[in-house]
Amino acid sequence: MTTTIQISESLQDQLIQRKLFKGESYEDVIWDLVEDSLELSEETKRHIQEYEKNSEKWFKEGKFKRLEQIKKEKAL
Repeated sequence: MTTTIQISESLQDQLIQRKLFKGESYEDVIWDLVEDSLELSEETKRHIQEYEKNSEKWFKEGKFKRLEQIKKEKAL
């Protein structure tokens, strides 16, 4: 079911500024805003903690590359 809502011109201007591309719908913009305010799941929080704990080790093991390293490789 779709519905129509009324918004002020200033809010519409704000939504327009938040569009990532010209054809993006207002619904997509609003969903992006809602998503940004949601609490991270416990699983996501665990993944972030694991990354923070192990990232240096993973880089040294070659599992990941830093952006600077990729730029150097592409320049060669």
